[in-house]
Amino acid sequence: MELRHNMVHGYRASFVVSLLAMMLVPSAASAQVDFSGSWANKRLFENNSEEHAVGDYAGTPMNAASRLRADSWSASILTLPEHQCKPHGSDRIDNVSNLKIWQESNPESHRLIAYHMNVEWMNPQRVIYMDGRPHPPEYAPHTFMGFSTGQFDGNTLTVTTTHLKGAWLKRGGIERTENATVVEHFIRHGDFLIWTVLVSDPAYLTEPFIHSTSYKNDPAIPPFIPYPCESVEEIVRPQGQVPHHLPGTNNQLAEWADHFGIPHEAARGGAETMYPEYDELLKQQLNRPGATPR
Repeated sequence: MELRHNMVHGYRASFVVSLLAMMLVPSAASAQVDFSGSWANKRLFENNSEEHAVGDYAGTPMNAASRLRADSWSASILTLPEHQCKPHGSDRIDNVSNLKIWQESNPESHRLIAYHMNVEWMNPQRVIYMDGRPHPPEYAPHTFMGFSTGQFDGNTLTVTTTHLKGAWLKRGGIERTENATVVEHFIRHGDFLIWTVLVSDPAYLTEPFIHSTSYKNDPAIPPFIPYPCESVEEIVRPQGQVPHHLPGTNNQLAEWADHFGIPHEAARGGAETMYPEYDELLKQQLNRPGATPR
C-alpha cells in the first residue's frame, strides 16, 4: 500500500514539474513557424525587381542628397574592377533568386541559435541570430550582409539588420548608406513564403523604402553552385578616374519619363509621389510658370 502511495505521489510530482516547465516556456514559442527549406522565387507578383531606368525614381522616398547622387551616377562605374564583383546587400538579395534556409540549434538544449540563409545569385551567406544576442557597437565592421537578429511575433519572423555597407536600393544610382537600418518580416503560409523588407536611411530616405517578394517551397531545387568572380580591366582609364556626371550635365535623366509620357516632376521621386494626394499637387506644379509642359 505504501509503495502504491509513493508511486502515485511520484506520478503527480512528475506531472506538476512537466506542467510548470510548459508554463515557463514563452507562449510565442508554441506559435513559431519553421522557415527552413528550399524556396523557389517564381512568384514575381510584387515590386521585387531592383532594375530601373536612368532617371526613374518613381516610388522611392528619396531626399535631395539621394537624388543628387542618382543624377551623378554613370553605368560605366560598373566596369571599374572594384565594382565588378560587388555583391548585393542583404536587403536586396531577395530579387530574382532561389533561396535556402536552415536552422542552427544547440546540440544539447536544442534551442534555436540562428537561421542561415543562402541565395542562389552570387551565393551570399547570411546569418540571422535568434538567441537574443545584442547588436555590436557602431564601430564594429560593416559588411554587405550586415548583422541580423530575429524574433518571433506570433507566426511572423521579424529581423532587424544593422552594420551594413552602403549599397544600391535599385540599380541605376538609387542607393542607401551604411547608416541604414533594415527591418524584415518573413511570413509563411504553408508552402508559400512572403519576404517583406523595410529600409530606413536617415541620410538618403525620408520614409522607409519597402519591397516584398513571394516564394514557393520546392524541395527539388538543386544545390547552389559557387559564384567565383574575378575582375578584369575592361577599359583603360587614367588612375583615379571614376565615371560620373557632374550636376546638371546628365542629359539622360528625362528619357524614361518622355518615353512613357510621365511628367518629369513625378519621375523625380520623393515620398510625396507615392500617395494618391500627389495627383492634385502634380496638377498645380505643372500649371505653374516654367513647369515642364507635359
